[in-house]
Amino acid sequence: MTDVRADTFDAMPTRESERERVEAENRRLAEERKRIARDGPKLKGAKLAARLDAAWNRPPGIIGWLATVDHKEIGRRYILTALGFLVLGGIMALIMRLQLAKPDNGMIGAERYNQLFSMHGSTMMFLFAVPVMEGVAVYMIPLMLGTRSTAFPRLNAFSYFMYLFGGLMLWIAFVLNMAPDVGWFEYTPLSGPQYSPGKHTDIWAQMVTYTEVAALAAAVVLVCTILKARAPGMTLARMPLFAWAMLVVGIMIIFAMPAVALVTTVLLIPDRLVGTQFFNAAEGGDALLFQHMFWFFGHPEVYIIFLPATGFVSVIVETFCRRPVFAHPVVVLALISTGILSFGLWVHHMFATGLPRVGYSFFTAASMSVSIPTGLQIFCWLATMWDGKPRFQVPMLYVVGFIVTFVIGGLTGVILASVPLDLQLHDTYFVVAHFHYVLIGGAVFPLLGIFTYWYPKITGRMMSETLGKIGFWLVFLGFHTTFLPMHWSGMLGMPRRVYTYPAGLGLELPNLISTIGSFVLAFGVVLFVVNGVLSLYRGVIAGPNPWGAASLEWATSSPPPVYNFEHIPIVESSTPLWDLDGELPVATGLRVDQKEMLLTTVVAAAPDLREPVPQASLWPFIAACAVGLVFAASIFSAWAVPFGLIPCGIALIAWFWPKDMQRKPEPEIS
Repeated sequence: MTDVRADTFDAMPTRESERERVEAENRRLAEERKRIARDGPKLKGAKLAARLDAAWNRPPGIIGWLATVDHKEIGRRYILTALGFLVLGGIMALIMRLQLAKPDNGMIGAERYNQLFSMHGSTMMFLFAVPVMEGVAVYMIPLMLGTRSTAFPRLNAFSYFMYLFGGLMLWIAFVLNMAPDVGWFEYTPLSGPQYSPGKHTDIWAQMVTYTEVAALAAAVVLVCTILKARAPGMTLARMPLFAWAMLVVGIMIIFAMPAVALVTTVLLIPDRLVGTQFFNAAEGGDALLFQHMFWFFGHPEVYIIFLPATGFVSVIVETFCRRPVFAHPVVVLALISTGILSFGLWVHHMFATGLPRVGYSFFTAASMSVSIPTGLQIFCWLATMWDGKPRFQVPMLYVVGFIVTFVIGGLTGVILASVPLDLQLHDTYFVVAHFHYVLIGGAVFPLLGIFTYWYPKITGRMMSETLGKIGFWLVFLGFHTTFLPMHWSGMLGMPRRVYTYPAGLGLELPNLISTIGSFVLAFGVVLFVVNGVLSLYRGVIAGPNPWGAASLEWATSSPPPVYNFEHIPIVESSTPLWDLDGELPVATGLRVDQKEMLLTTVVAAAPDLREPVPQASLWPFIAACAVGLVFAASIFSAWAVPFGLIPCGIALIAWFWPKDMQRKPEPEIS
């Protein structure tokens, strides 16, 4: 970025209809601009970088590690922690496949198998799928938007620690033989006190609370960052499609997550601990209330996992086809439509529960109609490939694998949306196959592609192309070998969540093939991890923009400095690095002696405010410890809640206590 404009706010391109408002805003800020314009133009090169480093770097050592509010560090922690849980959940899947490889297998007993599939589902859904998507967004969204930090960076740090504590609690319980054992959804009355004594279900319910608090906090951070911290000139029409996807997902999380936190923490745990009767039909409760509230969250969660993946696909397709995504507004409207429709589909998980049949037709129609916006996105990606010249490097291969796999999963989803077919296939391995085709094909394939794509941005090195292609084919072939035969076994009537089956039912061959495929898939994932680790030390050094991409995260060094950008870039199109050959105009005037970011207006991204960025602080970590201890202790005694509010209140008061807002005068730079 070489074109530095000393008076950027006047020169920034604006829409004609907003010119008068921007000019009035510029007049109001005239005096402040004269003052703040001193530092940026006078500092050049190493001197500017040194001043910004001194202002933005966190304290060293373990204290600084716990206190950091840098979105890049927090994003890396989210990603690495989620990948660790992915490995644990994958190991459980392999053990289950070994158990089912042959009939009448006695390798694992029924009780341990119940814990395995409950832990596998809970880990993958609550501890991997949503957190890894938010972690990638926490790292990349500020870079894509051309800003120096997220909104509410301390809340961002708090969200990670809550997520970590929830995952640790679940897995420590598994080691202590206290893991959940009635599925990742814990339906009542099976999860009620009469049928699930002990603390297995309580631990699951409270783990959900940890992760939902973390997800809600991260969603608020992302939504506010996207709406208020975009680079000047990055109007909503010019915003990257991944940012649009995360904006929709963040709003979905804010509306969907409270439902599951409410049903587990406020209704289920009191039923088990203090004798309330929310789900006891004999006392006027309703067991189906749990399913309604759970799936009101559960089905939007499928799209909370899927929509970030569509953002990944748009990013990769645009770069490797060297074309802006075809019909950009259509893709945006498809994202918004999917988010809205996803809240009207939850009853298709409950077609076999005996609800009034007149309502089924509406949910069938909604379930089928949600495929329309997804189909539009796939059409736009294919049109972009057709119009461009695709380079089939590793990220693009994962996109092609995603399209093939997700289309198959979508077709089986339309089958399950039909009430007569669903009644026959419900709770069989056909549903297991569909579920994994949608979530692994629809989320993990794009995730592996985007990890390869953004790996040089995060690490400064390229992953091996040869190992990457071998890993892709192992993952692709292993996945289909694992889950395609499950359609067959499901249509033969094999139920879900059974730890063994008798011989002579025709289930031996599809189960054996699935087991073989699962190990091929696992080997492909291991090869991907090995590629990442080796490339960290031996990979080719990546330049700032090794893929020739168009978006702003490639306008800074790889890996980015702690402050992201020396000067805030100005955006004049939806593909700024292509349209200006990487020579971006930039805004100056932000302080270099203290942490500060530029806030812009919601629609037009006109400069609005200069916002101080909080320093590193231990209070988010301390607050997360206090809240986490209350959640964990409340499993064993309801008295933990009133007494636990005391340390939580102290930590939150210290966190939010008004600081001295008198800012030091900006220094004269000679």
